[in-house]
Amino acid sequence: MPKRKMPEAHQLKSGSWNAQVFVGLDENGKKIRESFTAPTKWEAEKLAAEYIINGMKRKEGLTVADAVDGYITSKQNVLAPSTLRGYGILRRNRLQSLMPLDVNAVNSFTVQQAINEDAVKVGAKTIKEGVNLICAALKLYDINPILHVTYPAKKPKLKELPTAEQVIDMVRGTDIELPCLLAMWLSLRMSEVRGLQFRDLKDNTLTVCRSNIYFDGKNNVRDQNKTYKSTRKLTIPDYIKDLITAVPHEKEDEFIVQMEYQTLRSKFYKLLEEHNYHMTFHDLRHLSASVMLMLNIPDKYAMERGGWSTNSTLKSVYQHTFSEERKQVDKKIDDYFNRLIEGSDKD
Repeated sequence: MPKRKMPEAHQLKSGSWNAQVFVGLDENGKKIRESFTAPTKWEAEKLAAEYIINGMKRKEGLTVADAVDGYITSKQNVLAPSTLRGYGILRRNRLQSLMPLDVNAVNSFTVQQAINEDAVKVGAKTIKEGVNLICAALKLYDINPILHVTYPAKKPKLKELPTAEQVIDMVRGTDIELPCLLAMWLSLRMSEVRGLQFRDLKDNTLTVCRSNIYFDGKNNVRDQNKTYKSTRKLTIPDYIKDLITAVPHEKEDEFIVQMEYQTLRSKFYKLLEEHNYHMTFHDLRHLSASVMLMLNIPDKYAMERGGWSTNSTLKSVYQHTFSEERKQVDKKIDDYFNRLIEGSDKD
């Protein structure tokens, strides 16, 4: 089914902005839309989103695809770009036999049929994400079907990653050494690596407070990370600090990693191919977690360092980040990677 364009405000000849929300079909099959006009683009889109959030009444002819599109639109100003991008991928690729159906036709049988079709292509986790998205979208329209479905059995993923030492040997001296070490040494996501600016580095402290994610053919910069607890401060090792300060720049709000997403990705996979390694850029973050496990770093500090904490508020994370014990944790991790760097120098 072709991708349906998301509602977006357009400027009128009068200078005002207008956004429209699809709400159903009339008796002749013609689409019915609610119209929202405001002085600015943002206000018009906000009015449209609020209309959906406040509970647009269910109308005959509303399809599952329309409901999902409406749900994604309603979350555009509150969810991370990476989350919205994931929703868009699910909308276009998962459970496609459900998308053209009327929302009233969603039941255990129709959902199970869609699951069965997807089970030959993807795993249980991806299918569940698709079902959860559809259920969340229907709930927004006050539709809450009770589903009794069976998902395919989970298949264990056996993936052998190169060691941290092998990764350092691979990227050392290349033009992607800095982004790779930021991901593996400091546990940063790709979007966090590309979101760092020079103003985020003060003395030996790096503040991770911004994301720069590439989707829909363009960079999307947001002054926050994927999740609330992902905003954090890290003590930065001298080796990485030296790599950062060596990057030419004129303004403090310039990005530290100036390479485009596609270029960074291409260079990374080219290096992997040359060394016969198999991993993703995000696996560098997994390696970081593995190193902390190997070094017996307490879970609390590992989660704070990588932004994985699920029980602490931003304030409590900051309160403990620079405690004496946390400094010892940072030193232990830095000592390990510094030894690898020094070993690489001798080769």
